[in-house]
Amino acid sequence: MTWEELSRQADEKGALVRELKASGDKEALDGALKALLAVKEELRSALEAAIAAETDPVKVEELKAKLPPAPKSKAEKKKESKDSEAAAANKKAAEEAKAAARAKKKAAEAAEKKAAPAAEKKAAPAEEKKAAAVEEKGAPAAAPKAKPAAAANDAPAAAAKALEHKSVALNKTLEVLFVKEHPPLLALLAARLAKTEVVLKRVEGAQLPHAATAVLLLPMGKGKLIGEGAIARYLARTALPAPSLLYAPSSDPFAVSEVDQWVEYAPKLLSASQPLAAALAVLDKALRMRAFFAGHSITIADGAVWIALRSHPNADKQISAATPHLLRWWKHVDALGPMATVAQDFFGIQRDAGSLEIPLPGAEMGKVVTRFPPEPSGHLHIGHVKAALLNAHFAERYEGKLLLRFDDTNPSKEKEEYEHAIIEDLKRLEIRPHKVSHTSDHFQAIMDIQTKMIEDGLAFVDPSTQEEQKALRLKKLPSPYRDQSVEENLRLWKEMQLGSEEGVKCCVRAKICYDSDNGAMRDPTTYRCNAIPHAQTKDKFKCYPTYDLACPIVDSLEGVTHALRDRQYSDRDHQYRWFLENLKLRDVQLWGFSRINFVRTLLSKRKLQWLVDQGRVEGWDDARFPTVAGVLRRGMTVQGLKTFILNMGASKSSCLMEWSKIWATNKNEIDLKAARYTCLLKDGLVTCHLTGAPPEPFALSINLHPKDETLGRKIRFFSDSVLLQADDAAGLQVGEEVTLMSWGNVIISEVVKDVEGNVTSVHARLHLAGSVKSTKKKFTWLAQTPELTDLTLVDFDFLLNKDKVDEDDNIEDLLTPVTRFDFAAKGEPSLRQLKKGEIIQVERRGFYICERPYIRASDPIVLYFVPDGKNMFGVKRG
Repeated sequence: MTWEELSRQADEKGALVRELKASGDKEALDGALKALLAVKEELRSALEAAIAAETDPVKVEELKAKLPPAPKSKAEKKKESKDSEAAAANKKAAEEAKAAARAKKKAAEAAEKKAAPAAEKKAAPAEEKKAAAVEEKGAPAAAPKAKPAAAANDAPAAAAKALEHKSVALNKTLEVLFVKEHPPLLALLAARLAKTEVVLKRVEGAQLPHAATAVLLLPMGKGKLIGEGAIARYLARTALPAPSLLYAPSSDPFAVSEVDQWVEYAPKLLSASQPLAAALAVLDKALRMRAFFAGHSITIADGAVWIALRSHPNADKQISAATPHLLRWWKHVDALGPMATVAQDFFGIQRDAGSLEIPLPGAEMGKVVTRFPPEPSGHLHIGHVKAALLNAHFAERYEGKLLLRFDDTNPSKEKEEYEHAIIEDLKRLEIRPHKVSHTSDHFQAIMDIQTKMIEDGLAFVDPSTQEEQKALRLKKLPSPYRDQSVEENLRLWKEMQLGSEEGVKCCVRAKICYDSDNGAMRDPTTYRCNAIPHAQTKDKFKCYPTYDLACPIVDSLEGVTHALRDRQYSDRDHQYRWFLENLKLRDVQLWGFSRINFVRTLLSKRKLQWLVDQGRVEGWDDARFPTVAGVLRRGMTVQGLKTFILNMGASKSSCLMEWSKIWATNKNEIDLKAARYTCLLKDGLVTCHLTGAPPEPFALSINLHPKDETLGRKIRFFSDSVLLQADDAAGLQVGEEVTLMSWGNVIISEVVKDVEGNVTSVHARLHLAGSVKSTKKKFTWLAQTPELTDLTLVDFDFLLNKDKVDEDDNIEDLLTPVTRFDFAAKGEPSLRQLKKGEIIQVERRGFYICERPYIRASDPIVLYFVPDGKNMFGVKRG
């Protein structure tokens, strides 16, 4: 048996030992340990023989590195036991000494307190109460009265005592006090990774204990922690779910120590005194066989390395193809939301098109209220996502509220089914509004305000036709009804409310400035009639406010403090402020951001509805649609979508974006979590007969992901007859050595072709001792067994054939004739365990999302290709 096979057996038996340790089955564990030791001994002998036969010094070192440690002798074990006992005894003695010191200190403090003058004892509570009140208001503490000379030199002790007093001031949240010059970046990053609410307070160094730059105060005076490392570890350990994913579980001392190692080692490794290239090489090597620096998910070890890299001048710029493993890790970790926030706050990093750290005028912590006001006339699409996420982000950042308000001012378009769809889409985006309301909730209040506007001469009723109004507005001329009497305006306004024959011909217009250069200020329409029953108010109203009037009124009435909205409304900002000012409403701050526009993409709800109605797509959740439901069905992840949008920030610059950017961001999210499987297209399969393989098929349990065993395992079948893709077999030469992925090397002994030169079969000899690193060709394969699974791999093209859609374009002229491509395939049997919506990576083909899982043998599994930023198709077509 080769050393490679023995190494694989050792790994499997080692995994079994770990499982039995966790289960507590001692009898089975003893047997498994013996078997593991036996295999390791055989592996050692096989490796020593391979080392003796090897002439290449580099390969010799590689083989030596694989040697298992020699078993310890009884003498060594006995010495370790004695050392352990001695260490335990020393630890116990140290603890007893500490306890004695504490008791002595406590007795001294009690004696000192007893000897203090009674008058001083009476004054202390009042002074403390006054100091606490001053501190709570944020004012500087009053200068202390003169002290005895002995006490004057005890500043550190006084600071510690003041901090001890503050810790019992019944703070109800975690508070981190830190010196402005030394922000505790690792602690702040740990809080954001753990999604733990922490109140940050910059203080002067004199307010903290001696030599401390950061202190964590626990709620309700439960205690305090001093030092950035201690704070970061506490926040990581207490993160949910438990056991914390940000810190190794306490039951695994090695994993705990590994996290601690990087927390301490990273700043030293990347200090200015160390060669940067050498430091990056060390980090790259550490990530060669793993996704993260410690454990199988991000921990504060990764946070410590990331901060060290960000703190080092130009370190991030020198992470390149020369350090591929570090580059992979860097792209993933640096794109995470908590890292982005810290990078912007403390390293001045501006992300892509903009920054989220925009100055919200008048923003106060705990008082910010934002709103997302979609019209319930369709499903949310990619253009809405930015508005929803930005409003949610700032509400969360300022510990405020996000309101979801349905702008249902036009009963001709709105449907309740769309409201339910929007709420579900927001849930998918992990957005939980503080409150859900409708503009229609305020119809009566808006109508009363409109009446007051007419009475005050701020509005008039215009019975002229839309064409006449449009013509005069374009010429900057006033309506002939602009100066009619208030009495006539009120009469017509009443007819509008009744929905009479005369009233339905009228609309109400605000009297602003008919000749303004800004078209939105030219006496805009504020009310119009509509006889269609409203989804919420039914037949109660016959006329409805326009968005222009309703939006500022309802924003003010509902307590919105900051309205973040698409820059397409920028010409209406003056109009918005005019309404607030002239109607004497509470002020609302406006901030405009650019909308997202993608090439070859429709965002018009009317045109998307036409595609649905015409049966050109399956529905609003079609995988080719730019709706939230559509892109998620295509394989976009919520985190990928959020990362892309939030990294764009609240920029005001507009551009037409390629889809490759958002899919590349998504790839960073799925690459480390997607299980690996093998599929081959049915069109052109070639049988490869292997000599040297066991005559009977066999199965092994292997990891679903080569770098993360926590994702689970799958059963992989092996056989002396395997299937290859015809394209791979076409270029094979006799004597050539190639690699069968997840198995080993083979040497080609014969290539059989038909009269047309197509390869019909291949014969090869298994050569597991060969180095997989030395081969240029690495093939996916499937064992030729009856258990193979039928699949359909689906590719999609863009619905449109034009990058930028103009308003006057005929949609039918822009449609791509064929946009869905189905390919029959065979896959390994373990694909039957896939669930709908699960994303996997098909080896050498790309990422796929499971659209239809395995139900029965007659119905193939359906997988949709997930673009990765470079490839939009999983099957290359000529």
